[in-house]
Amino acid sequence: MTAALLLGIGAFVLGVALVQVPDAHAAATAQSNTWLYQDGSVIARTGQTNRQNVDLDKVSLAAQHAALAAEDRTFYQEGAVNVAGLARAAFNTAKGDGTQGGSTITQQYVKNTYLSQKQSVTRKVKELFIALKVDATESKDEVLSGYLNTSYYGRGAYGIQAGAQAYFGVDAAALTPAQGAYLAAVLNAPSAYDVSTATATGKQNALNRWNYVLDGMVKENWLPADERAAITFPEVKEPQAAPGLEGQAGYLVNAAKDYLSSQGIISEAALAKGGYTVRLSIDPAREQDLAGAVQSRLTADLAPDTRPVDAAAQAGAASVDPKTGAIVALYGGTDYTKHFVDNSARRDYQAGSTFKAITLAAALESRATTQSGQTVGPRTVYDGTSGRKVRGGTGTPYAAPNEGGRNYGQVTLQQATDWSVNSVFTQLAQDTGLAKVRDTAVALGLPADTPELAAQPSVPLGVATPSVLDMAGVYATLDNGGRQITPWLVQSVEFEGQQSAIPAPQVRQAISEDTANRVTAMLRGVVDDPGGTGYRAQALDRPVAGKTGTTDDQKSVWFVGYTPELVTSVALFGQDPTSGRQVSLAGTGGQSGAAGGQYPAQIWTTYMKAALKGTPVADFADARTDGVGSGPSSSTPTADPSPSPTASTPPSAAPTSGSGSAGSGSSRSGASAQAGSGARSDGSQGSSGASPEPTATPRPNRSPSATPTRGASTAPAPNPTGTKAPAGAGADSAAGGGG
Repeated sequence: MTAALLLGIGAFVLGVALVQVPDAHAAATAQSNTWLYQDGSVIARTGQTNRQNVDLDKVSLAAQHAALAAEDRTFYQEGAVNVAGLARAAFNTAKGDGTQGGSTITQQYVKNTYLSQKQSVTRKVKELFIALKVDATESKDEVLSGYLNTSYYGRGAYGIQAGAQAYFGVDAAALTPAQGAYLAAVLNAPSAYDVSTATATGKQNALNRWNYVLDGMVKENWLPADERAAITFPEVKEPQAAPGLEGQAGYLVNAAKDYLSSQGIISEAALAKGGYTVRLSIDPAREQDLAGAVQSRLTADLAPDTRPVDAAAQAGAASVDPKTGAIVALYGGTDYTKHFVDNSARRDYQAGSTFKAITLAAALESRATTQSGQTVGPRTVYDGTSGRKVRGGTGTPYAAPNEGGRNYGQVTLQQATDWSVNSVFTQLAQDTGLAKVRDTAVALGLPADTPELAAQPSVPLGVATPSVLDMAGVYATLDNGGRQITPWLVQSVEFEGQQSAIPAPQVRQAISEDTANRVTAMLRGVVDDPGGTGYRAQALDRPVAGKTGTTDDQKSVWFVGYTPELVTSVALFGQDPTSGRQVSLAGTGGQSGAAGGQYPAQIWTTYMKAALKGTPVADFADARTDGVGSGPSSSTPTADPSPSPTASTPPSAAPTSGSGSAGSGSSRSGASAQAGSGARSDGSQGSSGASPEPTATPRPNRSPSATPTRGASTAPAPNPTGTKAPAGAGADSAAGGGG
């Protein structure tokens, strides 16, 4: 025992003696990163270092205390190394259980200045020995000064002086306790905690960390409690883009950075030091096609100087390969150097009626039944009266109005899907189970922490606020036979000639293939039915499934659609260019109202025409024709993406009574332009909570009038119509709206 102990001590002393402190300047000099498209062409090169070292007396005492409160409150009393924390971190790293720290400020200073950001046992050991040498040769003030000057604060800013200028436009000496606490907080996750561009969750996390730092300052007697109570969150400057990130390049680079850090592949600090070559999944041709579609279909119509509402229009889009999960194109906004919030990733606008596809999947997968006990299917007849109270719930009945307050009477579920009838879907969600709808959304690919994603009566109307990329992922699951693959952005990462490990996409069976195919068949009616809200997408001249979304006060409008080969989600958000608050899009581009079937569907169609040019036309897989839910999947999750679906020819037989026509003239299983006699899919009569023998209503025409009117079974040629989402009603928040 004694011999082993002496041997260990000897080895430790020898290690301290042999390990040399490297040249700080060589390790701390940032290199450029190269960001590539899928084909190897260059998106951008980044890596200009924004660093200005300052002495400790040029950093406000409040900012110094904030850093200590956040990272190492016993810094001035402890040694260079937290042995217990370092041992735990080394053990976890060796096991592959993450990158936990436990480092002192001295260790972090050593890592920032002398070592790479790579997590390994070898680096941890070097960190220990160098930290001991630094602690023996430098004062605590020198170490703290070095730490503050080498830490990465985001926005390309190395050091507290650069950070103070980047976020507040002041020198480090002038930082207030509130500002110093924010800079200390942002070190945890610079991009995620940048409140100018962060998601709602990121902003809340930043606020929580900021409060933690200030409370720590009080606890250590560095800040009086009464002064702490009076402190408010500081105002943060808008970020400034680095050169070379104009147009979509900045959005793509930032999205890739977020992907790499969120997946634990490379930390932000390591990326900031540079030297990486990152190849994205983005197809340069399709990226150009998407930006071109927004320009030709939307931007060319806008006149913000003469029509102020046009200045509020913000487009976001994402395009995904459903078979692999690869993100092939993103549209983040007009120009990253002018609009820093990525519209393809933001999670602060309601999804509206695009969420109805999720409700359909939940109902069919669970074999939901109506209040009268009938199994739900495309031909099930519901009461489409606007403001109809939901039956079967608890508390005050929820009563959602339809678009424009329109009463549809007795309609099939297929018709309600085509025309986006709110009152039907609120009842369908109740029949299915609100928790089931919510859980299905997560299973299909929505993040579980999506804001407002809850088991509430308004959930089928899209009160949740996922990103356009989130919704592209959900619809990709439907397109991929129910197999869910979280969309991914990075193909490969190379550093100093070595490839970094990239986690393989995980594939799991979220819903049965049959359910996915039957939801797809129903979503085809949204486009194929001349009265459907997405009829403009017929211009693609390919089989298309999709859903429109128009939210309360028309603050956001959506179209999410897909072919067998490609899924694309497009949304338009109303954001006041001065205040940043959400505003109505009504009147954008001189159109009456605003709706998902207008600009979003037009952008989608123009892009998809270009993106699929030269690709053979394929049809969707056949769906069951009995109209009854398929039930939960018993499939075992597979490790491989689904193969491309076999092209199929739509059935040529005339639809049976109750199935209706496909709107485009073809007879497609599950599609219902008319409900005929109103027969249920199971052969019974009656609607959910309605009279026993209803007659389903003919589809509405998309006539030149602003509001569709009921018409004959054959509608005239489509004509653009302004639509308005109804205001929410009932006990919950306002619903997402009609179409």
